[in-house]
Amino acid sequence: MTDFINDTDLRRLAERRADAKIAFWGHVATYVAVNAGLAIYNLVTTPGNPWFLWSLGCWGLALAAQALDVYSNASAIRGKAIEAELRRLRAARTSA
Repeated sequence: MTDFINDTDLRRLAERRADAKIAFWGHVATYVAVNAGLAIYNLVTTPGNPWFLWSLGCWGLALAAQALDVYSNASAIRGKAIEAELRRLRAARTSA
């Protein structure tokens, strides 16, 4: 992120990040509750066929992707890459 960002923009960014984290943990709670219910139902009705693992695995992959999006530092990495590119472009413009 640039050093010239104002407090209003910082607050919006903080709100978006907080909302994303709250949504993620809501998704985790739903994942646990639904898959626990599916597992119980599956093990009671057809114990020899663990089909609930498909939901557990596929939904788990989606949840992992959301966790990476929410908790990775990708936006900071992107911001640093943009700043570096801007420096290169400005340097090229002044040397031309």
